[in-house]
Amino acid sequence: MEWLINLFTTTDSVAHIALLYAIVISVGVLLGKVKVGGISLGVTFVLFAGIIAGHIGFTAPTNILGFVQDFGLILFVFCIGLQVGPGFFESFRKGGVTLNVLSTVTILLNIAVMFACYWLFFDTQNATNLPMMVGTLYGAVTNTPGLGAANEALTNVFPAGKVPEIASGYACAYPLGVLGIIGATIAVRYITRVKLEREEQQLAEQEGENPHAKPHQMVLKVSNEYISGRTLAEISGFLNRDVICTRLLHDGNVTIPTRNTIFTQGDEVLIVCTEGDAQAIQAFIGPEINTPWHTEAEKQPLISKRIVVTNPSVNGKTLGKMHFSSVYGVNVTRITRQGMDFFASRDHRFQIGDRVMVVGPEENVNRVAEMMGNSVRRLDAPNIGTIFIGIIIGILFGSIPLAIPGMPVPLKLGIAGGPLIIAILIGRFGYRLKLVTYTTTSANMMLREIGLVLFLASVGIKAGAGFWHTVVQGDGLKYVYTGFLITIIPILIMGTLARLRYKFNYFTIMGMLAGTYTDPPALAYANSICSREEPAIGYSTVYPLSMFLRIFTAQLIVLFCCGA
Repeated sequence: MEWLINLFTTTDSVAHIALLYAIVISVGVLLGKVKVGGISLGVTFVLFAGIIAGHIGFTAPTNILGFVQDFGLILFVFCIGLQVGPGFFESFRKGGVTLNVLSTVTILLNIAVMFACYWLFFDTQNATNLPMMVGTLYGAVTNTPGLGAANEALTNVFPAGKVPEIASGYACAYPLGVLGIIGATIAVRYITRVKLEREEQQLAEQEGENPHAKPHQMVLKVSNEYISGRTLAEISGFLNRDVICTRLLHDGNVTIPTRNTIFTQGDEVLIVCTEGDAQAIQAFIGPEINTPWHTEAEKQPLISKRIVVTNPSVNGKTLGKMHFSSVYGVNVTRITRQGMDFFASRDHRFQIGDRVMVVGPEENVNRVAEMMGNSVRRLDAPNIGTIFIGIIIGILFGSIPLAIPGMPVPLKLGIAGGPLIIAILIGRFGYRLKLVTYTTTSANMMLREIGLVLFLASVGIKAGAGFWHTVVQGDGLKYVYTGFLITIIPILIMGTLARLRYKFNYFTIMGMLAGTYTDPPALAYANSICSREEPAIGYSTVYPLSMFLRIFTAQLIVLFCCGA
């Protein structure tokens, strides 16, 4: 049995290191699936499994742990950046500014409460207490990337071998952080006297009143003498609205109109437009009619087909420049991206993965499908080249030193901030460099989770050796209750303000708070009590900026305050 003993005790062997990570990750993932009161800690349990392994001496060389930890962090934050990149800048539109401001203030309040607890409950002369409170902060707000960013920044401030194991503070605060986010959100409901049934009813009423710029179909009869004899392009210019004419009935024949198709009085046209523009378009072209077209008008078979954009050459092009109607004789009626329907505006910019509804003769539609790609299998493979090109640029960008007066060392975005910012920019503007950044949700999640568990396992194993002394014999209890204060106080303040001052729907507030804390369990709870999409909308609106700020402020706190 000597070979088996050596496998567990020879710490510098590849087999031992692989076995160590496999055991820690598998045990952590399995334990993370255990739910208490319907809530689980998820893959974060890998950190606790790593702490136990490190505590009993099941470990690996420090340089190996450091490499795996940093590589996992880079992979994790880069995939997060790719995910949030396409929606990062759009999140500030259509009312998103107020939600993002509330989210930003909440993040600043988390930091303020952390400093207040540090000054009230800890010895400020001890240089390790503030870094440990930073770890507690990111456990309290359940943000693992922020922990990674703070941990990486500490290596630039403290000498090698003396970096505080802030994962201990994180581990103490995290469980109550998950519970505190949900509990404080429920408390906001009672503080502001919210009735869930009334909130649902208001959403239904708003949905009925607000067109939301959704695609709207109608059949109109051309009755305006002014447009008789005009082309479709001229009529679209007169309307100055996004309008698509998908079919035209003229003299008993159904055709697909092009830019040069001439309208005459008595023609019947199938129009697709936004709900908000429908009334104005009717007033200009003619009344809406319900009479179905004659059977003989269907001699030319028309089909509608959903096409998936998978051709890299289409990535980044606008709908107006594709000339579908004039060149291909078909029309695009709607576009779906990540489950959301968009009106087919001429300014819409295609991205790999968009699903496009095309109407026209079968032969023409098939020709468009071939041009757009329409190969679902192609989407199954992640674009590995783009990912690692982005990581190279991100590491270089994060390594640029920025000298700031008053700081002991130059500011660097590091291996967390640099790849994150580059991933956001590539995710949004990569098409301009001919980079295809699309990956399926499952592929992105797989890469993210691999990076996350490698990072958590490494941090846990490194922290395990001193965990008993730091937490059980040290300030562990303080990390628990100060973390709980960091969690709930900003939620109670900003949740109440968002409701009473800005009159946001309670379900939107729940989503906003879950997104600010980047906490999926809180979003899952919100979705479980709401039948509509408001929690998910609030979450997705603030999540990109919140994730960026959590990572960026982690480094700023360490570099400005912990190095003094």
